[in-house]
Amino acid sequence: MAESAWWWVAFNAGVLGLLALDLGVFHRKAYAPSLREAGLWSAVWIALALGFNAWIWLAVGAEPGAQFLTGYLVEKSLSVDNIFVFALIFSTFGVPAAYQHRVLFWGIVGALVMRGILIAAGAYLIETFHWIVYVFGALLVATGVRLAARQEHAQDLNRTLLVRLIRRVIPVTSDFHGSNFWARVQGRLLATPLLVVLLVVEASDLLFAVDSIPAIFAITSDPFLVYTSNVFAILGLRALYFLLAGVIDKFRYLKVALAAILVFVGGKMLLSEVVHVAPAVSLGAIAAILAFGMALSLRRPAGSAGRETAMADDRS
Repeated sequence: MAESAWWWVAFNAGVLGLLALDLGVFHRKAYAPSLREAGLWSAVWIALALGFNAWIWLAVGAEPGAQFLTGYLVEKSLSVDNIFVFALIFSTFGVPAAYQHRVLFWGIVGALVMRGILIAAGAYLIETFHWIVYVFGALLVATGVRLAARQEHAQDLNRTLLVRLIRRVIPVTSDFHGSNFWARVQGRLLATPLLVVLLVVEASDLLFAVDSIPAIFAITSDPFLVYTSNVFAILGLRALYFLLAGVIDKFRYLKVALAAILVFVGGKMLLSEVVHVAPAVSLGAIAAILAFGMALSLRRPAGSAGRETAMADDRS
C-alpha cells in the first residue's frame, strides 16, 4: 500500500480539511463541550475511522483491513493513558475548561507531525536493520510490565525540568489571557501559561509515541497502515478526553489491560521469526483483553474495595 503516493496525498489533504473544518467552523469560540457533544464527536471520529477501514478492506483486501483495525484499536486503547496525563496537566496548571479544547487541538496537530516523523524513522529502521524488531519488542514488554506495576501518585508538574526550562527561556505571564498563547503586556510580547501547558502536552505525547508506534509496527510493517491508524486514533483523542476525563479514574483495571496488550504485541514481535500470528487472531486477542479490562472495571469500580473493607470493619 505504501507505493501509492496519491493515497498519501489524498489522505493528508482530507485530514487537513477535517482539521480546518473543526477549528474554523465547529469550534471557533473557546468553550467546554458538553458530555453529549463530546459523545457525538467521538462517534463521528470512530465512524470515519471505520469507514476508512471498510475502504481498505474492500479495495486492498481482508488482511490489510484487519491490520488497520487492529492498529487503530491498539492506538485508541493506548490513547486512554494520555487522558490520565492530560487531566493531570490541566488540573496542575488550573486551565479553565473553556480553554482546554484549544490546547488539545494544537497539541494534536503537533502530535500528527511528530508521529509522521517517528513512523518514517521506524519504517526506515525496520527496513534497514531487521534486528530492531527485537529491540522494539523488548521495549514494549518492558513498558507493559512497568505500566502494570506503576503506582499512581500526585506530581507537581511545575517542578519538572521541562517546565522550569520553558519558564527560564520564555518570559511567561502570571495569568491566562483568554485562550491566547501569547499576550502583549506593557509593550512586551509574553507567553501565557496556556503555551506552557501546550508544550507539556506535546512533550507527554512524544513519550507516549515512543511506546505506541512500536506497538503498531508489531501488527503491520506497512507505513501507510501504521500512519493512518495512528492519525485516526489521535484525531478522536480530543473528543474522547472530554467524554471520559470525569470518569476515567473509575476504570481501575484498564491500565492492567493496556499493559497486557503491550506485553502481547511485544511478545509477538520477539517471536515473529518462530510464531506467525494471523491479523484476525491479533485483533481478536486485543479486543478481548480490552473488553475484559473494561468489563471488570465496571463490575468492580474504583472505591468498591474500600467500601468492602469498611463494611467488614463495621461487622467485626
